[in-house]
Amino acid sequence: MEPTTTPDPTDALSAAHRGGPTGRLRFFFGPMDCGKSTLALQIDHNQARQGRDGLLLVRHDRSGSPAITSRMGLIRRAVEAHEDVDLRELVRERRARGGRVDYVIVDEAQFLSADQVDQLAELADDGGVDVHCFGLATDFRSTLFPGSRRLFELADELHAIQVEVLCWCGHPGRFNARVHDGDVVRAGSTVLVADTAPAGDVRYQVLCRRHYRTGSLGPGHALLPRPTATLDR
Repeated sequence: MEPTTTPDPTDALSAAHRGGPTGRLRFFFGPMDCGKSTLALQIDHNQARQGRDGLLLVRHDRSGSPAITSRMGLIRRAVEAHEDVDLRELVRERRARGGRVDYVIVDEAQFLSADQVDQLAELADDGGVDVHCFGLATDFRSTLFPGSRRLFELADELHAIQVEVLCWCGHPGRFNARVHDGDVVRAGSTVLVADTAPAGDVRYQVLCRRHYRTGSLGPGHALLPRPTATLDR
């Protein structure tokens, strides 16, 4: 049996809410273009209007800058959650300086490490922080991202975003296909930031299961039985 530990009274995380209410860890997920970032910014707006102070985090935003950006043109500055950043320390540092952190919003949460998701759970349980995470469930190979997998395991609430994204055929789209020079890519680095806009050599396209399996990108594209194009890691 592991020994129990007594919280450090000087710890700005545990001292702020020891014995008080716990926060909630929520994961909002869906395919590309379903409005995750827009919802994240709306929740931040609603929370701030009630006098709550928040911390906005992002990992690998499409804009290439530390910001939460929506395709509708909304943007808010955020802190880049690099893989070596302890998310608990960000809250401790702000509280140690006399600031408040009532809630945390994380966009592109699929890129977090499993350890960072554990840190978010600790912020909710021990720091009384409401944590709202937004991200994709699966990568271009239809495999769960490590961060998303850990969120499915730990989150208090799981919310599939209800804005329906359609495949080119009109059926609901669930799969985030990576397209390179007109071919569906099925191997390569998990992290490759691009957009859904048809610009550059690499883009993403949301497909239904059938057309993800067959590699069909719609009228004007050949039906590919099993595309084998790859990208270098």
